Parts: sequence; C-alpha cells; structure tokens
Amino acid sequence: MQKPIREQKAVLVILLSNIFIAFLGIGLIIPVMPLFMNVMHLTGSTMGYLVAAFAVAQLIASPIAGRWVDRYGRKIMIVSGLFLFALSELVFGLGTHVYVLYVARLLGGISAAFIMPAVTAYVADITTVQERSKAMGYVSAAISTGFIIGPGIGGFIAEYGVRLPFFFAAGIAFIAVISSMFMLKEPLTKEEREKQMNEVKESTFFKDLKKSIHPSYLIAFIIVFVLAFGLSAYETVFSLFTNHKFGFGPKDIAVIITVSSIVAVIIQVLVFGKLVNTLGEKRVIQLCLIIGAVLAFVSTVVSGFLVVLIVTCVIFLAFDLLRPALTTFLSKIAGNQQGFVAGMNSTYTSLGTIFGPALGGILFDQNIHFPFLFAGVVLFLGLGLTLIWKGKVTEEAAAE
Repeated sequence: MQKPIREQKAVLVILLSNIFIAFLGIGLIIPVMPLFMNVMHLTGSTMGYLVAAFAVAQLIASPIAGRWVDRYGRKIMIVSGLFLFALSELVFGLGTHVYVLYVARLLGGISAAFIMPAVTAYVADITTVQERSKAMGYVSAAISTGFIIGPGIGGFIAEYGVRLPFFFAAGIAFIAVISSMFMLKEPLTKEEREKQMNEVKESTFFKDLKKSIHPSYLIAFIIVFVLAFGLSAYETVFSLFTNHKFGFGPKDIAVIITVSSIVAVIIQVLVFGKLVNTLGEKRVIQLCLIIGAVLAFVSTVVSGFLVVLIVTCVIFLAFDLLRPALTTFLSKIAGNQQGFVAGMNSTYTSLGTIFGPALGGILFDQNIHFPFLFAGVVLFLGLGLTLIWKGKVTEEAAAE
C-alpha cells in the first residue's frame, strides 16, 4: 500500500489531525496548571510527580504497545490511544482527589505509548522510502503546531473555568476517535502483519538496555538522560514559577509559551540546516547547552513581562535546536544500529522525564528559584559530557 504522498493525502490528513489533537490537548493544560494547583491545594512536588507519572506509564507501556501495533494493527491502536487520551483528560478535569489525578496521568502516558508508534508505523506502511522522511517531517510539524496552539487556546478557555480546558481536550479527542473509526483503514492485512512479526526478533528491551551500558554508547545515552532531566525540570515548573514570582495568569503564560514556541519553530525551520552545515551537530549541541544553562540562571533574576518573554523565546529556541541536533548526531554515529539507538534515545529521554519533573517539583517547594538553578547546573554538566563524548565518538569512527 506504499504510494506517493500526493495519493495518500486524505489518510495523512487524518493521521496528522490525530497527532495534532493529542498534542493540542497536552498543550491546552500547560497555562492552567498554576490555577489548578491552587484550586486543588497541590504542592510543587505533587505537580512534578504527576508529570513523572505520565512518563513512567509511557516508558513501561511502550515496548508492549510496539508489539501490539504489529500484532493487532495500526488502526485499533490509534483509536484505543485516542480514546484513552480523551478519558484521561476527562478524568483529570473531574478529579477532586489527588489519586484520581494520578490515575488520569497514568492513562495519559499509556495513550501516548499507543498513539506514537502506531502513527509512525502507519506512515511507514503507506509511504515510499523516498518520501518517508518528508511524511515524518509532517508528523513532527503536527506535534509542534499542537504544542504551539494548545497553550494559547487553553489560556483563553481557562478564563471561563479552570477545568474547562480539560473537558475541551477530552471533547476534541473523542471527535478524533469517531473520525478515525470510520475514516482510517488498516494499512496491512493480518497475513502481512504476521509475516512482518516473523521477520523481526521478539522485543529485547532489557537486552537493549544492557547493551546501552557498553562504553561505545554509554556517554551518548548519559547525555540524552542529562538533557531530558534538566530540560523537563525547567519546563515542568515554568508556569508555576511565572505565576508565583510575577503573578502571571493563564492568559499571560499562554501568550509567553505560544509566542516563544512560534518564534523558535520559525527560526528552527529557517536556520537549523544552515547552522548544522556550518558548525556541525556537536558544536550546535554545545552552543545550545551554554545558552540554555546561562539563561536558566538569568531567569531567576529578571523581571517584567517583556524581558521574561524575550528570555523564554531564546531558551525555547535553544531547546528546539538542541533536540534535533542531538537526534541527528546519534543517528550519524549509529551506523547499522539505527533501531537500537533510536529506541534507547527514547528510553533514556523517558527516564530523564520521569526524574527531572519529580525533583524539579521538590526543589520548587523549597525555593521557587531552585529548579532553574538546578537545570542550569545539569545543562553545564551535559556540556562537560559532550567533551568526553567527542573523544569517544572519534575513537569509534577510527575503529570502524
């Protein structure tokens, strides 16, 4: 069923709409969390644990979901994932006890584990090898657009009720469930899926984890973990920090995140390729780490809406350049181990996203500046590791 993109427009639009809706729903709630935190009388550490719960569920469910995508089909996993996502948003919005919020976040993490590999596999099934990267680029754009628009919409909806953004996210997700059920077709037959499963070895998640500790890969994956750890600690408490320190409401936070995201994405599209070609991935990574670390410290001493907006724009830009630069560099050193490296990249990112928000929330309860200072230190640590990593990669390249 592999055809040129122009012949798969309708299917791609549905797939991209699903991804967009899921990440729009995630983005919707970002500016609302400080108000929701106050309404529910939650501490910063609890907020961090709620973010971590999502990542834990996604990490645990991902290997199982990957097998189910091949065994039961892409469509059923996409529909199931969207349904779980809608349910998680609805439960979170209705929740009046902390344990209910944890259940909602766990459901959200499982939904992400269902949706992402299913959509990726679906795109691979319906596109030619030559146009696959282009289609995957569309998926990435749908994710970014959802994140950009989501906080803006969430901030304005919250003016009419702090729980309303959660219900809105659940509503559009349920619409996506219904549209997918009737408009998406399974790209592979049962026989084709069985053949595909027979050709691929049974999941070896723990073997891969053991392999990642090998000196050839260890430094690289430690950097991935450190970056995810530091960035997630920063991002988790950003809305709480701006609310507590400056008194910014949902609309203010929505404007800052939306404008910063748009500026970062536009500059990323325009300059990322040229920057990498000029400096190389490692230098781009190091430059972004320096900028991110310095501005994490600067964030604790600035004041005023415009200054906060400018600092946030530059930090978001550094993050948006850092992630693809790191992924591209890992891909280049992976050789014939692309699947293994991509999988472990995701695993170590998830591990960092579990521990970063949890510690960020604990630090926030001690002092609202501590998560940003901590993120700055961690990013500088990542910078130091890139110097060691450079030597290791060079040795590997020479050996090959």
